[in-house]
Amino acid sequence: MHDVTRILNAVEQGDARAMDELLPLVYQELRALAAYKLAQEAPGQTLQPTALVHDAYLRLVGVNTRTYSCSRQFFGAAAEAMRRILIDRARHKQRIKRGGNYQRTEFDETLMAIEPPSENILALDEALTELSEEEPVVAELVKLRYFAGLTLKQAAQLLEISNRAATRYWAYARARLFEELTEGEE
Repeated sequence: MHDVTRILNAVEQGDARAMDELLPLVYQELRALAAYKLAQEAPGQTLQPTALVHDAYLRLVGVNTRTYSCSRQFFGAAAEAMRRILIDRARHKQRIKRGGNYQRTEFDETLMAIEPPSENILALDEALTELSEEEPVVAELVKLRYFAGLTLKQAAQLLEISNRAATRYWAYARARLFEELTEGEE
């Protein structure tokens, strides 16, 4: 984390070589986070962890390079970039033009009576956006845990809050998001 902060400071000061050092340093961690997140997605996901990392990295350090003062901001932005990419893909798949109103299912006679649970990432995004307007730190904690795959302790460290506060925020966020996501099912 300290090396990332050092390199980000060098990038901010205009060191062109520092940008070349950044990707190898954070690549494995970002790829592990992407693999973790994609493992939680619904079956049939065609996006690979490598592609998700590359897309997120391009958004982070692309043409409109934003400066990050510390690793917390960088990894928070990485989690947000991965979230946006997954949401954009979900929206793209739902378009009627692309057959978005149809769900792809594989025919398996043993599972005919059982319907797999569906995760609606768009509903999660909507609930998370509403939460971030009221409780930005809690929403950031959810993004770091769910989209970046960080542990509660790692997220608390990045957010610079105590582990106890992170535990309370996480319990609150889970209860609130559960309530909002199950509201539409009834």
